[in-house]
Amino acid sequence: MERAQKVEIVASLHEIFANAGLVVVAHQKGLTVAEAVALRRKMGEAGATYRVIKNRLARIALEDTPYSGLSDLFTGPTAIAFSDDPVAAAKVVVDYAKGNEKLIVIGGGLGEDTLDADRVKALASLPSLDELRGKIVGLVCAPATKVAAVLQAPGGQLARVLGAYAATEEAA
Repeated sequence: MERAQKVEIVASLHEIFANAGLVVVAHQKGLTVAEAVALRRKMGEAGATYRVIKNRLARIALEDTPYSGLSDLFTGPTAIAFSDDPVAAAKVVVDYAKGNEKLIVIGGGLGEDTLDADRVKALASLPSLDELRGKIVGLVCAPATKVAAVLQAPGGQLARVLGAYAATEEAA
C-alpha cells in the first residue's frame, strides 16, 4: 500500500472515530468471506458499518478523537463496527458473535467512555433508538385514546339502555 493511500485511510478512519456514536472493536479469526458479507449485510440493515482495518493505521486515526482510549484494543486480526445509533452496532455484532465463535467482541467505546466486552454486551441488550421512539409515541398517544374511550363510554351505555327499554316496550 502506498503512502498516499495510507494517509487517505487514516483521514477516513479519523473522521469515523470523530463522528461515530458507538465503536465496537472485535477480533475476527478465520471468518470466511461469506460470513463477513453476511455480517456486513446485517450491519447495513441496522444502520451500522463493519470494517476490517490495519491496527497501526487505526491507532494513528484514533489520536485526538473521543475514542483515543481504544488504541490498546488494536492487536491481532481486528475489525470495527460503528454507528450513529449508540446501540445498533453493538446489537448486531453481539448477536452475530453468539452464533459464530470466529468473531469475538473485545471492547468498544461510547463517546469518551471505554467499554469492555461485558459492557458492550449489556449495551446490546438495550432497545434501539427507533424502539425507544416508538415507545414514547405510544405513551404520548395512550392518554388521548383513553380520553376518547371515556368520552365514548357514556354515549354507548345510554344507547344500550334505550335499546333495552325499546325491546321491553315491544315485548309488552
